[in-house]
Amino acid sequence: MDILNIIFALASIGLGVFGWLAPRYTMGALDLQGGDTTMGMSEVRASAGALFVGMGVGALLLGSAEAYVMLGACWCGAAMGRLTSIILDGGFRKKYIYFLVEAAVGVPAVALNLI
Repeated sequence: MDILNIIFALASIGLGVFGWLAPRYTMGALDLQGGDTTMGMSEVRASAGALFVGMGVGALLLGSAEAYVMLGACWCGAAMGRLTSIILDGGFRKKYIYFLVEAAVGVPAVALNLI
């Protein structure tokens, strides 16, 4: 279980680094477009980047089951938002893939640490 928790935390950090330090790449991967200001990149750096880095680092620093449950809950929240978009806004391949990744991190992280 410990190795899986570390993998989940490192996945959060690794994916977050892209959003934080490569927002244009991330925006392209998410089919987002920038506007007349840099607020779009700022939002990606914060919400799709450094937030996930902080979640992963926090879980590693605390190292408790509760920390990893919270990490999983955050990923489950992302999956729930993605599923809501699939239902209300329409689904296509990329949304399903992202949903599966989010759920694949979130659900096991919660389940393994609540036992």
